[in-house]
Amino acid sequence: MKLRDIAYLIGADVGREESGGETEISGVAKIEEATEGDITFIANPRYIRYLDSSHASAVIVNKNLRLSEEETSRFRPVLVRVDDPYLSFLKVLLVFNPPKDPLPPGIHPTAAIHPSAVIGENVRIGAHAVVAEGCHVGDGSIICHGVVLAEGAEVGRSSLLYHNVTVREGCRIGSRVIIQSGAVIGSDGFGFAPRGDGTYDKIPQLGIVVLEDDVEIGANCTVDRATMGETRIKRGTKLDNLIQVGHNVVIGEHTVIAAQTGISGSTKIGKNTMIGGQVGFTGHLSIADNTRIGAQSGVHRSIEKAGGTYFGYPALPQREAFRIQGALTQLPELLITIRQLKQRIEELEGTIADLRKSLESSSDRTS
Repeated sequence: MKLRDIAYLIGADVGREESGGETEISGVAKIEEATEGDITFIANPRYIRYLDSSHASAVIVNKNLRLSEEETSRFRPVLVRVDDPYLSFLKVLLVFNPPKDPLPPGIHPTAAIHPSAVIGENVRIGAHAVVAEGCHVGDGSIICHGVVLAEGAEVGRSSLLYHNVTVREGCRIGSRVIIQSGAVIGSDGFGFAPRGDGTYDKIPQLGIVVLEDDVEIGANCTVDRATMGETRIKRGTKLDNLIQVGHNVVIGEHTVIAAQTGISGSTKIGKNTMIGGQVGFTGHLSIADNTRIGAQSGVHRSIEKAGGTYFGYPALPQREAFRIQGALTQLPELLITIRQLKQRIEELEGTIADLRKSLESSSDRTS
């Protein structure tokens, strides 16, 4: 594929020389691994150092990247300048690696589909999948091998449920939703009432889960059904793998959450929020829109001001948290200093005591 065709696809300028557009591109690779015929990209400025040694034929870079004449003469790749190198590279990646069909057309003969289930047009259903009574599957959706749709579950149009996904009774999945393997949508919320004798009564979990359009759920995530009402993940939100979403949680539009985060019951997370890996939320919190929370933070109170960045355990505004982290690294030296000061104070107190005794003895002799 000619570089000029790739440039046209991503709306790019091909720099350095007029003949750059004739460069033949046969694959994509990371900049540190690219070879002759590959196209790669630089989205993070720290990777610019690889330009000198890269064997790639072309590099997608930001339009604002400026190199000196010496730097330009030292490296050989053709620069392809765009507004967003990362998104542009994703388009090129799909050209050279088109997505494979996760499932052949049709319904596998081993699939168990209840007569009352409504199956739309061009739906694909894999081996040993179960579509229970009262389910609805929208046009063009793909239900892979081993998926279970329990009674009354709904799946919208053009959604993709990978192998061994479980959607429990009554839960609703929107259109263009992707659920990765092993995820469970609508498991019972964690609700138990303590008895006087130290045992527990299970609280019935009567609600459902709603995943709105264009949501993606990672592998082995669990999204608990509401005790009453709904647990809701709103439009465009993306969850990484191994995330626990508690009962009656609401996650706003276009929020992204990294792996191993746990969200306790009845917490409300705003739209366009970014949450790092292994973040923990206590229950009944409210998190404002456009909040950023760093990895391994512990959020124990609501965040009411939109647009803030938080980090730490417990989570604090980033600047304050970094100051505390910086102080913690100095603790070993500070402990040594404190011990030395304590010893010095004890020595001075001893000296003062000796002087006091000497002065008292001298005073007695004078009198």
